[in-house]
Amino acid sequence: MPARHLSVLLPLLLSGAVAAAEPDPAQLFQQHCAACHGADRLGLIGPALLPENLKRVRKKAALSSVTNGLPATQMPAFGNVLSEAEIASLADYIYTPLAEVPQWTEQAIKDSHVIYKPDLVTGDATTAKPVYDADPLNVFLVVEAGDHHVSVLDGDTFEPIHRFKSRYALHGGPKYTSDGRFVYFASRDGWVTKYDMYNLEVVAEVRAGINARNVAVSGDDRYVLVGNYLPHTLVVLDATDLSFVKTIPVTDEQGESSRVSAVYAAAPRQSFIAALKDFREVWEISYAPETPLQVARIKMDDYLDDFFFDQEYNHIMGAARNAKNGQVIDLNSQQKAADLDLTGMPHLGSGITWPYGGTTVLATPNLKEHTVTFIDTQNWKTIKKIDTKGPGFFMRSHENSRYAWVDVFVGPDKDVMHVIDKATLEIVKTLKPEPGKTSGHIEFTKDGRYALLSIWEMDGAIIVYDAETLEEVKRLPMKKPVGKYNVHNKITRSAGTSH
Repeated sequence: MPARHLSVLLPLLLSGAVAAAEPDPAQLFQQHCAACHGADRLGLIGPALLPENLKRVRKKAALSSVTNGLPATQMPAFGNVLSEAEIASLADYIYTPLAEVPQWTEQAIKDSHVIYKPDLVTGDATTAKPVYDADPLNVFLVVEAGDHHVSVLDGDTFEPIHRFKSRYALHGGPKYTSDGRFVYFASRDGWVTKYDMYNLEVVAEVRAGINARNVAVSGDDRYVLVGNYLPHTLVVLDATDLSFVKTIPVTDEQGESSRVSAVYAAAPRQSFIAALKDFREVWEISYAPETPLQVARIKMDDYLDDFFFDQEYNHIMGAARNAKNGQVIDLNSQQKAADLDLTGMPHLGSGITWPYGGTTVLATPNLKEHTVTFIDTQNWKTIKKIDTKGPGFFMRSHENSRYAWVDVFVGPDKDVMHVIDKATLEIVKTLKPEPGKTSGHIEFTKDGRYALLSIWEMDGAIIVYDAETLEEVKRLPMKKPVGKYNVHNKITRSAGTSH
C-alpha cells in the first residue's frame, strides 16, 4: 500500500481503536448487572440503581461496592472481572437519571390485581380444616431461593407436606395472620401473594410497587402494608383479597421523597412502624378505629435501616448502615431514649431478647464485625461483647431453650454456627454442619425442642438439631433454603425470633 494511503488511513485506524476501547456502560450493565438489578435498572433481586435510590451512596462508595462486593449480600466483587475504566463507567451510568422514571400508580396496582380463589379470600382458622394431618401451628414455611419455591414442612415429623412455586426473589420473610391461617409474601419486584396455609392454595396476588422491601400484616388482620424502595411509597392493601386501599406517599415537608427501609406491625399498639432510608424519621401508621391510617412522624438523630422491638412494643432499637452507634426510640413519647454502643453494621433486625440476671438482654450479631453484643434493655448499656469467627447475619433462640444460635455468614468460617449459653453469654459449642458450605438462619419448633438450620447453597439442606444435646437429628435436601418460619413462633411474637 502506498505510504500516502497509510498516512491517511493510520489516524483513522487509531481513532477507531480508541473509540472501540471506550467502555460501553449500557452493555456492561446488561451483561453483569441486569440479572439482579433489572434490565431497566428498576431492581429485581438487588435494589433499583437510579440516582433517586442512591441519594445516600457516594460515587466513591459505589465504585468500592462494584469492585469489592458488599458483605452479607449477594453483591459479588467485579474487581477481577472488569477494568477500572469499566467500573468507573458503570458507576457513572447508574448515577445518570433515566429519561423517565416510571411510577407505579393506583391504577397500575389495581390492574395487576388477581384473585385466584374467590371462595378462600375470607375466613379464619375456625372456618376451615387443614388438608393435612400435621399440627398447623407447628408447620414451617421454608423459602428455597435456589429455584424460587416454598416448602411446607411438618414441624413434628420433619416431612415435607407440600411445595409450590413462588414469585421471583421473595424478600423480608412471610407474614402470618394472627391465627396462622393465611400468610403473605413479598417479592423484590413488588408482588404480594396471599397463601392459604390450610388449603395450600394461592388466594390472590397484586403488584404493589416496582421494588418492594417487605410487608406487614395488621394485628386485626384487616390490612397489609407494603414498603417500597420504588416508587417511594407505602401501599395499604385489604388483607382479605389484596385489593387496593390507599397509597401513602413517603415525602417530607419540603416535598422530598424517601425509600422505605422496612415495615413491621406493632400489634399491641395497633400500628405499623416504618423505617425510612433517606429521612431521619420513623413513621408510626395507626390502624386503630379512631385514627385509621394516620401517620405520626418521629424525628431521629440519624437514618434507620433496620430495627428491633422490645417485647412490650414500647421501644425500637435501630441503626443506620453508616452510623457509629445505634439509637433507642421511645414510641410513646416519640423521643430518643438512648444511644447504643453498636459500631460496624449491627443486624438489629435479627436481634433477640431473653431474661438475664434480673433484667432483659438484647443480643445482636454484626454484619461487619466479628462480634455479638449483649445490651441491658433497662439502662441500654452494653453488658458484654464476645468474639465470633466472622460477621453474623441471623441470631435465634426460643423461650424453652437455654441456648442462642448465631451464624458466621461470610468469610473463611462461613460454614460454622456458634451456640451461646444464655446464662453465661459465652460460646459453648461451634458446629460445622457442612464443611465449606454456608450455614445460616436457625428457627425453632413450636416447643423449642428442635432447631432447624439452613445450608445456604444451591445443593443445600435443612438440618434438624436436638436443641438440648446439639446433635443432628435429620437432614432434608433443599435448594438454597434461605429462611424457615414456624407458624406458632411468629404469631406469638416469640422473643427468640424476628417479628
